[in-house]
Amino acid sequence: MRARQVFRYRATKAGVSVEMAIWSLPRATAERPHGLKYRLYCGRGNACVVRYDNETGKGDHRHYGDREEVYGFESLEKLIEDFREDCTRIAGWRWT
Repeated sequence: MRARQVFRYRATKAGVSVEMAIWSLPRATAERPHGLKYRLYCGRGNACVVRYDNETGKGDHRHYGDREEVYGFESLEKLIEDFREDCTRIAGWRWT
């Protein structure tokens, strides 16, 4: 069984692009105990402003520009809320 995409969002406004993609995995793993694979991206031009992801070998983490830090995953709802707040605070993104 393959991962199944459960959420997709993509938009660009005033030179800022936001993309969110979330997949449900066939089973939880040690690296992804919540059973999700995700990539949440906000960028201006070709530069990453903020990105949350959990690529293989790194677990849950987020990027602020070139800086990377561990992200303490609590729930899917909290993940999206945190990402949305960062996009608004850092990039001036408006979710309307």
